[in-house]
Order: sequence, then C-alpha cells, then structure tokens
Amino acid sequence: MATLAGIIQRVRSEVGDQPAPFVDTFIGGSELSSYDLSEVNVTSVQAKVVTTDPAGSVDLVQDTDYVLNPAEGSILLINPDYSPLQHGQTLIVRGTSEGMFSDADLTVYVTDAMNQHTYGRTLRTRYRDGNGNIAYDLEPVDLDSLPPVEEPLVAYLAVINVLWTMATDASSDIDVNTAEGTFVPRSQRYRQLMEHLAELQQRYNTLAQQLNVGLARIEMFQLRRISRTTNRLVPIFQSREYDDTARPKRLLPPIDGDAYDDESGIPSPLYPGTWG
Repeated sequence: MATLAGIIQRVRSEVGDQPAPFVDTFIGGSELSSYDLSEVNVTSVQAKVVTTDPAGSVDLVQDTDYVLNPAEGSILLINPDYSPLQHGQTLIVRGTSEGMFSDADLTVYVTDAMNQHTYGRTLRTRYRDGNGNIAYDLEPVDLDSLPPVEEPLVAYLAVINVLWTMATDASSDIDVNTAEGTFVPRSQRYRQLMEHLAELQQRYNTLAQQLNVGLARIEMFQLRRISRTTNRLVPIFQSREYDDTARPKRLLPPIDGDAYDDESGIPSPLYPGTWG
C-alpha cells in the first residue's frame, strides 16, 4: 500500500532535497536579539543558552523564550533574561532543515500528481448485498488502493511538477558578462533543468504506456446516436457485468461547445413530436 510519506521520500531522493541537520552557535554581545540560522525551512529546533559565569545551561522554550521563523530560518529571543544576548552568554541552536521544499509543499505536488495519474479510474469490487444478490461497488483509486507498481510513476509525476517550479525560478536568471572578460552562464541551470524534465517526462510516459495508466491511457468510449425522428441524443447506460443486479446507471457524456450557435435571433419552427 502506497503512503504519502513514502512517495514524498521518493520525491526528495529524485530531486536531491534531503533533510539536513545543523548546529548554529551565537556569542552574545549585549546588542542582538534576532539571529539568522544557517538553514531555511527548519524543523525540530532545540535551543539553549550556555553561560560562563556562573557556568551552566538553560533549555529555551519556544514561544516563551524565543520565536522561530521556520521559512526564513531565523530565531528571535523574547525572554528579557536573554534579549538581547548578553556578554558571557552563548546561544546554541540545533535543528533539521527540510531542504528547498517543506513536507507541506511536497504534499501539494504529490496530491496533484495523484489526481492526474488516477483521473477517471475506479476500483470495482464484487460482493453480495443484503438480499444475496451480486452487486458491484465502484470507488475512486487513491493511495490506499494504488497498485505498488504505479507508486514510482506517481513519484515521477510529482518530481516533474517540482522541477517545473524550479525551472520557473531559474528562467529569470541571465548570463553575466563583465568588462574584465568574466562570463557566468547562469542560464545554463535553466537549460539543464529543461533537459532533465524532458528525460523524466519520457521515462514517465514510457512506463505509463506500458501499464496503460495516466492521462494518456487508452480508453474505450461509446458513440452516441442521434434519433432520426426527434433529432435528440439517444440515452446510453453504463455497461454492466452479466450478474450485476443493480439498477441501470445513466451516463451523461460531455457535449461539444456551441461554437456554431445561430445568433440571428430568428426562432426555428417547432413540430411537436418530431423535432425539438
């Protein structure tokens, strides 16, 4: 059974955006109360103040002794005993950085990838109802029912969405040329991302075609017939198994837009029972 945490871990491995631990040390100078950490998107922060006179250490409590800005990676001391950090006091901050993308960000990408990959697919389960008749239950395919062979495909599609975000950020970088002859090809990052995107998209498409899944899978549809006497679409019903005793389910396929509407305003003749 696929899990959200497992797919997020796959995405982090593909992008190379693994969490990283860090330790920052700040020496007090009786001037500052706010400090920038060495990482952004930080989690699991533990902060303490070490004093030399008298020797000892005090563990700080978040929102009581300090306020943390996880996205920007900064810490603000709010306890008057340490704000500002005095001479002889040392602030030690330990934590873990989530990397470029937080778990909340990757959850959005994985959710979008899951919706795209399983669009229009249902899982049909055969069972007996309370009367002993055979019935079928249709449920949308989700993470709990996703076949294990398709878990990498969802991860690949989420990585593609992540790389598109990174490529959008890199698209604004321009090459730098200086009068001294220095050349910095900053646009090369965008080109490399686009090349990798094309390769990853091809990998996903190849595997999806072999399994016949995803938005480009081969589907079987029913052609709708128009009655020659009423000029109306003949209703169609969902195909059923031989032993399915449930009531027929009406299908309402989409109708093409009215691109050829008559805008003259002249009413058409109506013949009851024949046209309408």
